[in-house]
Amino acid sequence: MHHSELKGELMTAIDQKIDWQRRTVTRGGIELAVFELGHRAQDRPTVVLVHGWPDTHHLWTQMAAELARRYHVVAYDTRGYGESDRPDGDAAYRLPELAADLYAVIDTFSPDLPVHVVAHDWGSVQTWEAVSVPGAERRIASFMSVSGPNMDHLSVWTRERLRRPTPKSLAQALSQGLSSAYTVVFQLPVIPKILLSTAIRPARWQRWLNKLEGTDPDNLDLAPTFRADTISGLRYYRANIRERMRKPNPRSTRVPVFEIVNTRDVALRKAIYVNSHRYVDRLWRNDTPTGHWLPYTNPDYLANMATQFIETIRGTASSPIIDRARQDGRHRLLSGKLAVVTGAGSGIGRRTASLLADNGAEVIVTDIDLTSARRTAATIMSTGNTAHAYELDVTDSSAFAAFADDVTRRFGVADLVVNNADVSVAGQVLDNNVLAVITGSRLFGQRMVDRGVGGHIVNISSAGYAAGKAGILMFSETLRTELAEHHIGVSAVCPDQIGEQLQAMMTDLHRRSGFTPKWLERLPGRTRSGRA
Repeated sequence: MHHSELKGELMTAIDQKIDWQRRTVTRGGIELAVFELGHRAQDRPTVVLVHGWPDTHHLWTQMAAELARRYHVVAYDTRGYGESDRPDGDAAYRLPELAADLYAVIDTFSPDLPVHVVAHDWGSVQTWEAVSVPGAERRIASFMSVSGPNMDHLSVWTRERLRRPTPKSLAQALSQGLSSAYTVVFQLPVIPKILLSTAIRPARWQRWLNKLEGTDPDNLDLAPTFRADTISGLRYYRANIRERMRKPNPRSTRVPVFEIVNTRDVALRKAIYVNSHRYVDRLWRNDTPTGHWLPYTNPDYLANMATQFIETIRGTASSPIIDRARQDGRHRLLSGKLAVVTGAGSGIGRRTASLLADNGAEVIVTDIDLTSARRTAATIMSTGNTAHAYELDVTDSSAFAAFADDVTRRFGVADLVVNNADVSVAGQVLDNNVLAVITGSRLFGQRMVDRGVGGHIVNISSAGYAAGKAGILMFSETLRTELAEHHIGVSAVCPDQIGEQLQAMMTDLHRRSGFTPKWLERLPGRTRSGRA
């Protein structure tokens, strides 16, 4: 690694929101402004936070305060940003230099123990470079990547799609090309500087993030150097993109990596992460309907995920959420997701649960007959997938509430809930079906809202009563409107046949992921679906 010099300085006025301790690390004549929170100890491992464009360590203000309850937190302004030096030219901003800066910070603040890194945007890109260095696992214990791909992996992915084109591969490459069009502008010599210097101001940036991603303005902590940083950071684009796209050098890493894939990211399509498993020995991944600036928009969620991942790597605690996100090969549509299906002991519910499991979900199956639920779970597990059986009478609201609490406690918040139970009690078919759907939607929908990273609810009416179907349909349309701002989709399915039910469910899920398989298009069915 590199020798580095540390000298203490007074905390600056811009960081009085939390008790950052200002330090300086020097490498190769470049001074990096580093900000420390909490103390280092054997039971308080170091977490290093690395920002991207156009941010500084201020990006982590909300999240750092939460992490510091358990860890020694270190954030720094990468070269060219904030209070760090801004060397001239583009060569000083190439990825090997940025990775060396990260190692200098690590060697200074945790010389004896490996650190855990959480990085965003260009911070993630340069950390990918760092974990690809031979022996990186001795200095970096884990890496959580947020909206910042490995540039070499991205180059190989692009070349593969253009070398062996199919309609799907070309559509994926075109979609990513359009999303990345701004990076071409950013590499021009004069135009981006003029545009950014006139158009990007702190107040406008805050309004734009609020409109684009619903970011709470109170979460946005921009540095006084923000306008200068937007221009200085352009050197990252000029120094690296063309070089890596022309001459990729993909390397493997033994560092455990967790990819947070934001499926509403305006700059990065989720398809570009499909090959990560080729290069990472131990890979985790979680897809959420969130935007690019997750550290600003939902810092509590990101801090919680980082904590669970770190503790899993340390071996001090287990997490079903992290276990579910482990990738043993190519990512499947619902990998890392938790699905709950009521009435899954037979028929539509049973086949729906099996289909969700085949697409990668961990499935909770319920039925009023526990033996039937266990039979469904056993069938799913016999194919190598994961399922758990519960006995549940959906007409018992107290039992339903206790079930939702137990699922959340044991497995985490459900990502997908299928309210399927067809309750046929004489004289009460209509009321029971509608009320069961309302209860399930309310209990699990509220948990999705509280978590803050979206989800999906599917309400099924398989009873042969038009009034019941109409009631479920109207309720679902109202619920969809209420939950849209939380990025929670709601679908209402009224199948006449099991084939229609499967088509309805998977059509909506595949549409949300951006494609529909040909085999699915051949299945008959109808559904009313909404997505946020």
